[in-house]
Amino acid sequence: MCSYKKALRRLFFHLGSMDSNSIGKSETLVRLAQSLRLLKPNQHDHISNNQAPELVPQEININTAAVLICLFEGENGDLRVILTRRSSTMSSHSGEVALPGGKRDACDLKNVDTALREAKEEIGLEPSIVEVVAVLEPFHTKKKISVFPVIGILWDKNAFKPAPNADEVESIFDAPLEMFLKDENRRGEEREWMGHKYLLHFFDHQWENESYVIWALTAGILINTASIVYQKQPAFEERRPIFWNGRRSDDHQDGVLA
Repeated sequence: MCSYKKALRRLFFHLGSMDSNSIGKSETLVRLAQSLRLLKPNQHDHISNNQAPELVPQEININTAAVLICLFEGENGDLRVILTRRSSTMSSHSGEVALPGGKRDACDLKNVDTALREAKEEIGLEPSIVEVVAVLEPFHTKKKISVFPVIGILWDKNAFKPAPNADEVESIFDAPLEMFLKDENRRGEEREWMGHKYLLHFFDHQWENESYVIWALTAGILINTASIVYQKQPAFEERRPIFWNGRRSDDHQDGVLA
């Protein structure tokens, strides 16, 4: 039996039967949503300089952004995540793979609002068909942005009618979440920042005859998310940059699919 199915069996044993709200929904996604809701809520919706994490220089004026980790069940029963390739005409990170998301606007009351709004603007994903179940600790970039990963469940993949914003998105695709814990189709490059050496991870992915490379912050966020969901370390050395300061996968005592 594959590790994924073993994990699901253990999860079903610990969480018991589904409630009435789960009728007609994927058992895998119901269990996933139930477990992710148990994660400690993120406490950083409003960040000020005196709340900056220890490894981020205190003089940084932190701006905030949010990305949507939209998970759904694939045809083979695996968990998959929606990703985009940014337009080649974008002024920054053109042509790179990203999660739907962007900077927080004044109209956004919470990071969840930012992630859902940006997903609708970028790929046409209606907020009404996504259930947000968790907001993870932020990752910090060299450009002084705190990026909050927002995890949402897409109960019915067929309800999503992709409508990429041509000004921002070149293509929309998906990938298996567990891929980001495996050493297959992955390579690492050593970099250095302020005397600290770290690894950037690059994942090669094929989808509908197209080749994609998922790397840098996007890969880091997905490695962390997969570690939380499956409660296991990646099959490779992670060695994060200290400026990210996202919660390490080995800080999580309670996994989701474990």
